[in-house]
Amino acid sequence: MNILKERFQKEISPALMKSLGFTNVMQVPRIMKVVINIGLGEAMDNPKALDAAVIDLTTITGQKPVVTKARKSIANFKLREGRAIGTAVTLRGERMWAFLDRLMNIVLPRVRDFRGVSPNSFDGRGNYTLGLREQIIFPEIEYDKVDKVRGLEITIVTSATTDEQAAAMLQMLGMPFRKD
Repeated sequence: MNILKERFQKEISPALMKSLGFTNVMQVPRIMKVVINIGLGEAMDNPKALDAAVIDLTTITGQKPVVTKARKSIANFKLREGRAIGTAVTLRGERMWAFLDRLMNIVLPRVRDFRGVSPNSFDGRGNYTLGLREQIIFPEIEYDKVDKVRGLEITIVTSATTDEQAAAMLQMLGMPFRKD
């Protein structure tokens, strides 16, 4: 079992139950899934960019990503419906916990001039989205083999009903929030 998951079950869950005033264990917020995606506007001009992004995401997550396609045609962006414009991975279970552990303890401290992640990136329903400017901060990525530095988005989907509950849970898990 993952260390972070074990810590959540044994220490964090009872502490959250006490601090948030829940009477039932099932009310405690949990992490449901983690979604990582790379949007590639450049994939319209350069189809090879999509292949490189798929390889990068596979290396980072250990799971093959899904290629996302445009839902609508947008003339101003020269975009046609059904065109491949990004890639995404959904992590659940052990892979999710392993990824979160690596993200909070290894990857985020490697970011240049890191002062913490923004506490304002919650969506109002208890989900947190974090944007990273470069994929090379992950230790799995070999710097020499990267064709272009790309950004990615990491969304942590929780069962929390409010942003405050989700923030308390992520804080206890070890998410380094910035003091604003």
